[in-house]
Amino acid sequence: MEHQVTEALQQCPLFQGMDSVDIEIALSGVGYRMVSYQKHDVYVLAGMPCRYADIVVEGTLVCRMASLSGKQVEVSRLRRGNMIAPAFIFAKDNAMPVSVETDSKVSICRMTPDALRRLIDEDEHIRMNFLRTLSDIDVFLTHKMKVLSLFTVREKVAWLLLERAREQKSMEIHLFRSRQEIADSFGIQKYSLMRVLADFEKAGAIQIDGKKITILDKGKLL
Repeated sequence: MEHQVTEALQQCPLFQGMDSVDIEIALSGVGYRMVSYQKHDVYVLAGMPCRYADIVVEGTLVCRMASLSGKQVEVSRLRRGNMIAPAFIFAKDNAMPVSVETDSKVSICRMTPDALRRLIDEDEHIRMNFLRTLSDIDVFLTHKMKVLSLFTVREKVAWLLLERAREQKSMEIHLFRSRQEIADSFGIQKYSLMRVLADFEKAGAIQIDGKKITILDKGKLL
């Protein structure tokens, strides 16, 4: 197994706490293969079954959900070390609720559901990691639904800025996505996002310099 692959798998919650040798030994007993996608390839369309236990080794995938009117909302982005739809691998109804597309060249470590089942059955550490992963997904989706359905546009933008500051451990934060991509992730118009950012800057809460935003006064965001 290549070093790049084992490094990525060590970042995967399924193998948390395991070193590269332990991971190689575990996977050698069940089998896996590497799969590549080009930028803007369709990984899966909403409604199609979840057929594999895939882990992202390199690149980024974007998960989007569409309304009946055709409006799309970005639900999440999957990066190095992320499992793809782990909650659907063993579901009775395993139809994917989102469409997933690559945002760059993507490399994936692919197992069959049976292979993952053997890992879970044979290794108690992996079994507990998988259960924890499913629990974390439930927490994430509950919070995501709260933000999307209950927060005003102003509250959504404030939450985004404060969450990025927490993640980056700095009041000077970098938004790595475009304004349009951020608006799509909240299901709002780009104009609404820009207006709220402008209002925050005018109020002295933030200072904007392209994708770099400095939070000057957290109290004015709340």
